[in-house]
Amino acid sequence: MDHVLNIADNYICTPYVYLASWPEDWTPRQIISLWVLTNLGALLIYLGFCALSFYYVFDHKLMKHPQFIEYGAVSPNQVRKEIQLGIASIFWMTFPTVTLFFMEIKGHSQLYDNISESSLGWPGVYLSIAGFLFFTDMCIYWIHRSMHHRSIYKHFHKQHHIFKIPSPFASHAFHPLDGFLQSLPYHVYPFIFPLHKVVYLSLFVFVNIWTISIHDGDYRIPGPLICLINGAAHHVDHHLFFNYNY
Repeated sequence: MDHVLNIADNYICTPYVYLASWPEDWTPRQIISLWVLTNLGALLIYLGFCALSFYYVFDHKLMKHPQFIEYGAVSPNQVRKEIQLGIASIFWMTFPTVTLFFMEIKGHSQLYDNISESSLGWPGVYLSIAGFLFFTDMCIYWIHRSMHHRSIYKHFHKQHHIFKIPSPFASHAFHPLDGFLQSLPYHVYPFIFPLHKVVYLSLFVFVNIWTISIHDGDYRIPGPLICLINGAAHHVDHHLFFNYNY
């Protein structure tokens, strides 16, 4: 995240936003910048890719499904409700997320800048990508499953499951604590294992786009991989039937 912060400082924040008396490495300034950048970046990914998915991938016939929330006198329609919950969730999730980003830019993680800093070189980069996907997928499975426990579900995860037939905008429509806990493995990994900074940012963007894709109702996964990859077909079943495909 320090690369993003440095770019923002060089081109926007230092010349146009902050007072000259606020040094770039001043903690309050860094925290404010991280919070703004995290919010803007998350909203750009969420609203931008969800809109593209909704208009060009999502099957709009699903909106005629009897369990798709329609317009009503009391409740807003489902897509509007998903967007409202998604934006609110992102806002609150950024606070703990920025704490972790701040720890990263202060050097408390195992993120590194140059491939030469990895003892395994390029093979280490590819191994770290595989390790990241395995670690995060495994952790999120158990976090997600725990959110379905009867003593927890009604307080947190139920907000996400009101959308029985989700649109792409449901991808981030969580209770903020639920959403943050399910994103936590992505942040924990670089504190445990070495990971290139650009790879980390790329993977973080990728998993957000993937989260959108499994809510878009598009089932086109190559046949041999459909039993291995958690795609939209699996996740829509999870929304419909509750206790499948965690």
